Amino acid sequence: MPTSKIIANWQKNVFDAVYWLEGEEPFYIDQLVDYAEKKLLPEAEQAFNLTIFYGKDADWTEIMNACKRYPVFAERQVVIIKEAQHMNQLDKLLSYIEHPLSSTILIVAHKDKNVDGRSVLAKALKTKAVVVSTKKMYDSKLPEWVTEWVGQRGYQISPKAVQIIVDHIGNDLSRIQNELEKLIVNLGDRKKMTEDDIEKYIGISKEYNAFEFQEAVAQRNFAKAIRMIQYFESNSKAAPIQLILPTLYAFFSKIYAIYGLGTTDEKRIMSEVGVSYFAVKIYLAALRQYSYKKVEHILLLIHEYNLRVLGIQDADNTDADLLKELVIKIMDTSVK
Repeated sequence: MPTSKIIANWQKNVFDAVYWLEGEEPFYIDQLVDYAEKKLLPEAEQAFNLTIFYGKDADWTEIMNACKRYPVFAERQVVIIKEAQHMNQLDKLLSYIEHPLSSTILIVAHKDKNVDGRSVLAKALKTKAVVVSTKKMYDSKLPEWVTEWVGQRGYQISPKAVQIIVDHIGNDLSRIQNELEKLIVNLGDRKKMTEDDIEKYIGISKEYNAFEFQEAVAQRNFAKAIRMIQYFESNSKAAPIQLILPTLYAFFSKIYAIYGLGTTDEKRIMSEVGVSYFAVKIYLAALRQYSYKKVEHILLLIHEYNLRVLGIQDADNTDADLLKELVIKIMDTSVK
């Protein structure tokens, strides 16, 4: 069940007895746990009817006893288990999950992984609980997610600003949300977020960032790429090589996939490769700069330089030296 539907039900006072939240994406699990902790009960009832356990320190018998208690001067109580993936004998909760108390709302946050689907516990959860299984969001979906998140709050954001944020922060929805909330606080009466706002309030340069560097490489603009590397060398937090290399690898992997499609139709590329409307023209421009064989060569180069950054077969060069060397090889026209 989507998290938005669960929260909508809670707002209507529609509750199930057991909620099992699991998977690789902590953002949605944290969203539900935070709402349950702060809003499922009136503040006056929380002292007696809200119980929180932490998996590493929790004892299953204490949890069972808490769940079987009746609420104090209230219709319901809430029991939350955070970090349940670290709890010993988690399967001991099975007997309660099969026969829960209607006046208790049990919420189990089991991050990082799912319960073994073959287990008795997993089979019971399918019929006795509301199960939310989360997966890490694909990088290609991040721009859409950011735009939608901003829109739901009555704001707009420029496509370039979106790309700068997701390329710099990566697949960390909680951090992206925190930065966007910071932007909203600072916008005042304005409703449109721009790359200038990203630079001013988040601290990501609108000219010197991973996205702009990627575009310089895509355009085979050697002078701009070297100028940006020099900036990164003096401003180590602007775009560290550990951020740039995965960005470049993802970029050229998509170019490789576009070659595999055998078409330059923008709608098909957006749909099948997972390229945003804003970025598709950048990919098509890069397609004119780099041949299929060259892209294959570049992907191998990036892998090689990633190993060198880790110190494998290279202990002397700085990150800036490695990045300059890589750009020279990527833009070398002698390799067709």
